[in-house]
Amino acid sequence: MTQLIWTRRAIDDVQSIRQFIAQDSPHYAELVTQRLIASVERLPALPQSGRIVPEIDDPTVREVIQGSYRIVYRLIREEIHIVTVHHAARLLHLEP
Repeated sequence: MTQLIWTRRAIDDVQSIRQFIAQDSPHYAELVTQRLIASVERLPALPQSGRIVPEIDDPTVREVIQGSYRIVYRLIREEIHIVTVHHAARLLHLEP
């Protein structure tokens, strides 16, 4: 089974999302955070189940959509690196 690794950027993204939502609703912030994390739990068993990110058109860069958020990950050998989590309305910028 493939290993799932959260990058520092992705962890920071989830924490920022949680803090922003918590300003209005701590309960909803917790719910959104749990859903974001749960949405990638299938990836170790099905690493190619996410769609290829259209802006990048690289089969190793994929995403899972959870509500209004895009969870972008990169396949590197036997690892899945969660690269970023951000609102779908924002432009996507990834470093190589």
